[in-house]
Amino acid sequence: MTQANAKPVGVLVMSYGTPESLDKVESYYTHIRRGHPPTPEQLEELTGRYKAIVGGVFPLRENTDRQVAALQRTLDGMAGPGRYVCYQGLKHAPPYIEDGVAAMAADGVTQAVGIVLTPQYSSMSVGGYIKRAQEEADKRGIAMSFVKQYHLHPSLIEALADRVSRALDRFGDRKDRVMVLFSAHSLPEKILEMKDPYPEQLLETSRAVASAAGVEHWQFTWQSAGKTGQPWLGPDILETLDRLAAEDVKDVLVAPVGFVSDHLEVLYDIDLEAKKHASGLGIRLERIEMLNDDPRYMAALAESVRALGEAAS
Repeated sequence: MTQANAKPVGVLVMSYGTPESLDKVESYYTHIRRGHPPTPEQLEELTGRYKAIVGGVFPLRENTDRQVAALQRTLDGMAGPGRYVCYQGLKHAPPYIEDGVAAMAADGVTQAVGIVLTPQYSSMSVGGYIKRAQEEADKRGIAMSFVKQYHLHPSLIEALADRVSRALDRFGDRKDRVMVLFSAHSLPEKILEMKDPYPEQLLETSRAVASAAGVEHWQFTWQSAGKTGQPWLGPDILETLDRLAAEDVKDVLVAPVGFVSDHLEVLYDIDLEAKKHASGLGIRLERIEMLNDDPRYMAALAESVRALGEAAS
């Protein structure tokens, strides 16, 4: 079969998801809690965080939508229009992962590639997305393969290194003294017993970005740990800032390499919470711009998808 008359390959673009509006926060939070509604106090806290970063306007969902649209344009440019068709599947908000697979089936797609908008693999995060998509694909008769990680893709590293370099320029003649903190979402410590690759892949991304940006002073730290009563990977960024203050560090640049867009863990946990904490310690804290729909990030996604899509054709 030639590419000209080949059937389109579906691309399921998966991410965590975010509520579409403030009145959807409760149902979103309930889904995260596996059907258990949050307490009024928990709901008030989460809603308050969203209000603090967006002032009642909700751009977070639009960020994800733009990423899917940008990936579609990138794939069209690389492989020609119609060769790949992107569908969105979210973990905790509609359209859910299963909805995305169902939409592909309704359009007659029989072959698909799944990719998660998270460069590093963990069985608890990316692995969970893949499991749900695979189960639905099996029900629908879709042959599906998955990009599991792309944390060292050259275009991804280039885009992140460029952001680090440009952000360091904000510090002027103090840029050589800046401590760069690479960060990512913490996960429960039990992943260490499972020999999960997530921590090491994050370090690999951080090393590659630091090398490409010519950064000598850097560390890795965790952020945004859940409140589940079980131990999560640390140290948390607030603890790291306390230690750096004790070491008389005055300038910090946060590079959240485990995140790819502007959302709650970036706009609240770093820009508001961590920045306020740093200020109280006498530390200037800045953050790199997020990838969002950067063409180089889109190229990394598209090339990863095509490597599987063309191989299966």
